[in-house]
Amino acid sequence: MEIELEEQNNLNEQQEVKQENNLETKKDVELLVDKEVTVENQNKFLQTTLGKTINTALDIGLRGIMPDVIEEQIIDIKNVLLTNGLKEGIDTAIKTAIDLGKSALGIVTGKFENLSQAHTAVKKGGIIDGISKVIDNVISSAEKNELISKGTSRLIKKGKNAILDTVETNIEENFLQEMKSLEKVSKYISNWKNYYNIKDMNGMEKEYKKLKKQMETIMALDSTISEAKKIENIHNLLKNKGENYELSKEEEQLINILK
Repeated sequence: MEIELEEQNNLNEQQEVKQENNLETKKDVELLVDKEVTVENQNKFLQTTLGKTINTALDIGLRGIMPDVIEEQIIDIKNVLLTNGLKEGIDTAIKTAIDLGKSALGIVTGKFENLSQAHTAVKKGGIIDGISKVIDNVISSAEKNELISKGTSRLIKKGKNAILDTVETNIEENFLQEMKSLEKVSKYISNWKNYYNIKDMNGMEKEYKKLKKQMETIMALDSTISEAKKIENIHNLLKNKGENYELSKEEEQLINILK
């Protein structure tokens, strides 16, 4: 009896290995999901995208308050601010805003469930106030160390609100673009499913590639990543099976486990 049970277990293990091998990616199949939904990945995504957004806004803001200053001088001023802690200050302000925002919203897991939640957290976390303090500190430091003139310092301080308005506008536009990216992901997922239902591999492949490209631009969220992983598993399985759309119960179960 024990021998029969052991043989059955071995057969089950071999079957699982065979099924997993069927789900392995061929060289001509690209993975949709290359990131996990973790607090670290979400925070890193926000810090990177917001950092770029704020940096661009500061460039625009400086040019706006100093229209008569030539481009090279604007660049020099920005470089001075960077060497006096601008980048580090922005990074800290973003991190602090994210943490405070999560606390204000009561996000105990630390993970955002959706993009709207992340947007609200950044605003509630006081990102604009944080950037305002960074600008004050950096300008004061640069002036104290005689790296910028008092005239330039006064001009930037006087135009700080205009710079912050640009920062706030750019952040809003950034989240709007992120929302549009998520909408595209949902659209491509829906299109892929439609092609799957009519067993059109060419159509599935077309939507898969568009989905792959769009997935690289969005924040990792449980709902989106889970759906994408399921599509990834089915897509790869079908290509490895030679487009055989008949899935066994075991294959369906394995797909659900791996999603």
